[in-house]
Amino acid sequence: MRSIYHTILEKIRSGSGIVLATVVHTAGSTPQKPGSSALFDEGGLLAGTVGGGLLEGEVEHIAESVLISGISDVFYFDLNDARDGGGAICGGEARVLVDADPSAHLTCLEEMETSFSKREEGFLLTGISQKHDEGRTIRRYWINTSKPDTFPTGMDPAFKKVVKSHLKQAVQYGFTALDLTSIPGHQVKMAFLEHYRPMPRLVIAGGGHVGRALAHIGRLLDFEISVIDDRPEFASKDNIPDADHLIVKDIGDALHELVLGPDTYIVIVTRGHSHDGEALKACIGSKAAYIGMIGSKNKVGIMKKKFLENGWATPEQWSAVYTPIGLPIASQTVQEIAISIAAQLIEIRNTKKESYGK
Repeated sequence: MRSIYHTILEKIRSGSGIVLATVVHTAGSTPQKPGSSALFDEGGLLAGTVGGGLLEGEVEHIAESVLISGISDVFYFDLNDARDGGGAICGGEARVLVDADPSAHLTCLEEMETSFSKREEGFLLTGISQKHDEGRTIRRYWINTSKPDTFPTGMDPAFKKVVKSHLKQAVQYGFTALDLTSIPGHQVKMAFLEHYRPMPRLVIAGGGHVGRALAHIGRLLDFEISVIDDRPEFASKDNIPDADHLIVKDIGDALHELVLGPDTYIVIVTRGHSHDGEALKACIGSKAAYIGMIGSKNKVGIMKKKFLENGWATPEQWSAVYTPIGLPIASQTVQEIAISIAAQLIEIRNTKKESYGK
């Protein structure tokens, strides 16, 4: 999902008062799993969820009080007799950490932001102290996956050892609570690791009607959106407000300069055959997870022949390109074409997830 921590950073930098709630333990039937988080301000829920229904309503009520008191704590909820807004019994139990001051973790969150800008993943480590008169003390640390041995200065060696032993589990499940029984009496009484990757990157070559519609859908599907066009009026916030990055440059040159890794999805929807060809030459044969190019069967056939005859691609490289693009849903309008492309992106992305899980 689009990380809630992006929103937290925005709110911290704007000076807004916020409270972060995270499900840290569940048992039985609960609406959300550990690691689910929700962000609240004085107006209520801002982003994320801890499960909706009665649980989220109670957490929101607590968040209102915490905004005033400034006291962080872990709250227990017995859901066995609770009913959500629709009258269904939720069941189970949950513990939710309510962090009264996410701004205290600005340095850690900025380190996470820097890692993501470099397409690097990592772990968010949260340590929680024993309850005292003023609630609990919360400390958060960012551990870059490319530097797993780099821990905060002064971290207790025994605690560091426990953290290291849980890294693989955090990768597998996304969230894992740390077993601290091997270090009794430690100041950290509860801790958990969350594994975060940068959002998969969707690079749209062409800022026309289809590019604009796909950027909107892609953002809803939790892609980081980059749009490339050599026309400033097309690669602009006015034209494509959903883009995270706008690149005004020759499309082929811009694609040559990008690092096209296995978390990159490329969609070529420029304004003409020559521009499509230059874009495709720049990325065909790369490590991108997906390369798709719009066009009729006739156009695709002509371009295939040209690419193979000129040695711009091997038959194997050409066969890896999705063209004509999108799933066959008899799409005709711009919006339908964008939906067919988005559906194909979902299919490829989820297939990759399944393979990774195995």
